[in-house]
Amino acid sequence: MKVGFIGLGNMGAPMALNLVKAGHQVAGFDLAAPCPEGVARAASAAEAAKGADVVITMLPNGAILRAVAAEVIPAMAPGAVLCDCSTVDVDSARAVAEQAAAAGLGALDAPVSGGVGGAAAGTLTFMAGGSDDAFAKVKPLFDAMGQKAVHCGAAGAGQAAKICNNMILGVTMIATCEAFALADKLGLDRQKMFDVVSTSSGYSWTMNAYCPAPGVGPKSPADNGYKPGFAAELMLKDLRLSQQAAASADADTPMGQLAAALYEQFVEREDGRGMDFSAMLPRFEKRGRG
Repeated sequence: MKVGFIGLGNMGAPMALNLVKAGHQVAGFDLAAPCPEGVARAASAAEAAKGADVVITMLPNGAILRAVAAEVIPAMAPGAVLCDCSTVDVDSARAVAEQAAAAGLGALDAPVSGGVGGAAAGTLTFMAGGSDDAFAKVKPLFDAMGQKAVHCGAAGAGQAAKICNNMILGVTMIATCEAFALADKLGLDRQKMFDVVSTSSGYSWTMNAYCPAPGVGPKSPADNGYKPGFAAELMLKDLRLSQQAAASADADTPMGQLAAALYEQFVEREDGRGMDFSAMLPRFEKRGRG
């Protein structure tokens, strides 16, 4: 399949490389990042999109997605699919899908879960919103880049699933960090804490796969100085998107709102930029939380 790939940063580059390894013809464009070996560098986003069966975007936010879509949609062939794998607001995802449909194109919003490690290993999970036909056309590419792709519904459904998933992730990471900080204050051995909670009712992904305490459980960013991983500022971005969506949908999400406020404090007022989102544990310990 001929693929245009726009956005070759930490996530996009390994995703594009996995497409090349699977035998697809990939033309890439990024304003700053180099093309991975085997990806043909295009001079512009429009050039990368020209003649492609599928154009994949991996971009920082909805405003940039809208700008890129306005550039590439006129260059795409009728019947091609624009597949955005960024995490953006639902309104931007739906607006781009409407613009693509008006031009005779398919569109998917297909944000991912799995982080940089999953992008490199080809084990991402895709949450897709859009038509059945568009999903079926892009499915072989999802299979090359990930281990699972779920068709969540119409345009915007993929972003809705990602935002809800990451709101849960942000909230549970805070609870896990607070629980470890409390366990420390109570004199409970961290390994014993993990052994109990990881097989009890406190079980969660943040505990069992991404434990914020170093030297406990499976290897995680806590064992590497909390280097991301999934950066704390990206978690803040996703939590803010969840609260934007909650306001738009008139949904009451007090835990999501509090989590967004705590990550904002950590990232913007406690020098948490460039650290993994699980690095709140040492901050809780220093503040004496619990």
